[in-house]
Amino acid sequence: MQISTILNYIDNGHMALPEFQRGYVWGGDQVRGLFGSLYRRHPVGGLLVWATQSEGAQYRGDQELAPGVVKLLLDGQQRMTSLYGVIRGMPPKFFDGNEKAFTNLHFHIGREEFQFYQPIAMKDDPLWIDVSALFKGGNDGLGTMIAALAAKPEHAPQIGEYAGRLNKLLGIRDIDLHIEEITGADMTLDVVVDIFNKVNSGGTKLSKGDLALAKICADWPEARAEMKTRLSTWKQAGYDFSLDWLLRSVNTVLTGEAKFLHLHERSAEEVQGALSRAGKHVETALNLIAGRLGLDHDRVFFGRGAVPVMARYLDQHSGPMSQQERDKLLFWYAQAAMWGRFSGSTESFIDADLEALSAGGLDRMLDALRLWHGGLRVEPGHFTGWNMGSRFYPVLYMLTRMAEARDWGSGLPLKADMLGKLSKLEVHHIFPKAQLYKANFSRADVNAIANFCFLTKGTNLNISDERPEVYFEEIEANHPGALASQWVPIDRNLWRIENYQDFLAARRELLAAEANKQLASLLGTEADRWLASAAPILAAPAVIGGFATEEEENELVELNAWAQDRGLAEGVLAFELVDEATGGQQAVLDIAWPNGVRQELTEAVAVLIDESAELMSLANSAGFRCFTTAEAFRQYVNHEVEGEPVA
Repeated sequence: MQISTILNYIDNGHMALPEFQRGYVWGGDQVRGLFGSLYRRHPVGGLLVWATQSEGAQYRGDQELAPGVVKLLLDGQQRMTSLYGVIRGMPPKFFDGNEKAFTNLHFHIGREEFQFYQPIAMKDDPLWIDVSALFKGGNDGLGTMIAALAAKPEHAPQIGEYAGRLNKLLGIRDIDLHIEEITGADMTLDVVVDIFNKVNSGGTKLSKGDLALAKICADWPEARAEMKTRLSTWKQAGYDFSLDWLLRSVNTVLTGEAKFLHLHERSAEEVQGALSRAGKHVETALNLIAGRLGLDHDRVFFGRGAVPVMARYLDQHSGPMSQQERDKLLFWYAQAAMWGRFSGSTESFIDADLEALSAGGLDRMLDALRLWHGGLRVEPGHFTGWNMGSRFYPVLYMLTRMAEARDWGSGLPLKADMLGKLSKLEVHHIFPKAQLYKANFSRADVNAIANFCFLTKGTNLNISDERPEVYFEEIEANHPGALASQWVPIDRNLWRIENYQDFLAARRELLAAEANKQLASLLGTEADRWLASAAPILAAPAVIGGFATEEEENELVELNAWAQDRGLAEGVLAFELVDEATGGQQAVLDIAWPNGVRQELTEAVAVLIDESAELMSLANSAGFRCFTTAEAFRQYVNHEVEGEPVA
C-alpha cells in the first residue's frame, strides 16, 4: 500500500493505534535516517496490523473510527508517526510524544541530505528547503520553489537536476510499504499482545498491567489519564510510582488478588470505584509511613510492593483504626521492606500475603513473614552493607526520623517539617571520604552504611572533610548528646582514622539496638513475641557498582537535575539491581531511569561511570541501555529523545 494511502487511512479512521501501544519515542536522528532511506529507495520494512471490527476496538486518541474493519497498527508506529508528522506537518490524532522529533526537517537539494533546521547554517542557503512545506504545497509548491531557484543566476544551470530531486522527494508518498495483517475470531487481545511482544522483542515489552489497562480503557477510555493524574499528584509530593504499581493496588482492592488477569472481567464501574478507593488507601498508607516511620520521600521509600497489600487491608478494615492496629501494620511494612520481600517475585509474594491477610489478618501475615525470612530481630551484621543502594540505607533514615536524631550543627531534632533550603537532610560521611581514600580504604569501606548519618545541608557543608577526632569534640562541646543521638560510639579512641574498622563495628552494634528498640515501639506488649528470634545474616556476594568518589556523585546529581529541568523523569541514584528469582541484591547502578526518561514511553537507561564490564553486562541483561559518561547521556536526550539536530 502506498504511503499516501496509509496516511489517508489514518485521517479517515481506517487505521489507528491500539490502546496498549506506548507513545512515540523516536528522536531526530531516526527521523532523518528514515527519510534518507526512503529518498534513496532503500527498504525500511513493512507494517504489521491487526484487522478487527471497529465496533469495540480499543484504540488511542480521540478520532472516530470508520465503520466496519479497521487496521490497528502493531509494528510500524514510529515510522508511520514520523511520516505523518513530516508529510502532514502535524502529529496524528493518536500521537503521544515529542513533536520536536519531526518538526522543521529540511532537505538540501544540492547535497541531498536531511537535517533539522539550524538558523545560522541554513539562513543564507536557498538550497535548504522545508520538507513539510514541500509536501503540504504539493505540485503547486514544487513549482513555486523551482521558479524561485531559477530566478537566481547561480542556480539556474542546475535547475533541471534540482527539480528532479524535489520530485524524487515528493515521490516518497508513492512508495509501497508491505502490510501484513493478522485477523480472525481467535485473535483476542491477549493473543495480539503476545504477537506484539514477539515482534517488538528488541523494544520495551508490554507488561501484564498494560494488557489489563488496555481492556479497562475499552470500556472506560479516561482510565489511563485519570491514573496518570493521580501519579502526577504523588510525584509532586515526592513519590514516583508507575502505572503498573497503581493498577496493582486497584487490583488488590477490587479482587483481593495480585495477578492482573483478575481485572479482565471487571466492569468499568467496578474499576472506577476501586481506583477511587485505592487512591484513598494509598494516600493513607503514605501518610502513615511518612508520619510514623519518617520515610517521607521516594529516595528512602522502600518496599513499595507492600503498599498494594496495605491498600487491601485498609479497604477491608471497618471503622477507625486504633493506634495499636496502625503500628502493627507499619511493623509488618517495615519488616517486609527491610528484608526485601518484594524485590524478587513481587506478584507471588503479594498473593501469599493477601491469602494470609484473608485467612488470619495481620498476625497471619507476620507469621508468614517470619517463616519466610527465619526471624525478625535486627543484628549488627545486617548493617554491613555499603552505598546508598543498600537495603539498610532507608532503615538508617527511618531510625533518624523515628528517634529524632539531632543535627550536629544546630543540635535540633531532625524532624520532617524543618524549613529552609539548608535544612534539607543529606547523607554525611562521618569519616570523610577524602580522608579515608588517603588512608587507602576501599570504596566499600568508605561508603559503608555504618559510616553514614543524616544531617542538614548546612551542617554537612560546614563539616566538610574534617577528621572526626577534631570536629566531634566541637559538636560534643556545643551540643552534648548530639553525637550519641546519631549512634556514635563515645570511646574517643574509635574516632581516629587508624581505628576506623573498630568504629564501624561499634556503631553497627548501636544501630542494631536502636532498630530493635524502634521496631519494638510499634508492637507494645507483643514485641517479645515477634522479635524473639534473630533474622539470618546471609553471606551475600559482593555487590558491584556504586559511586567511586564524591566528584562522581556530584556529577550524577547535577545530571539528574539537568534531566528534570528539561521536564524529564527523575533518575534513581544508586539504583538496585536484584535477582528476580531470589530477591537478592546483584549490583548498584550509578543512576538509572528504569521506566525511561519519559516515563512509560522511552527505554530503560542507566549511566555507569568508570564501572566494570561485568556491571555493564548485568545492566544490559536487565534491559537497560547504558551510557558510560554524563555527556553521552546528554547527547542521547538531545538527539534521540528531544529530536534536536546533530551539530
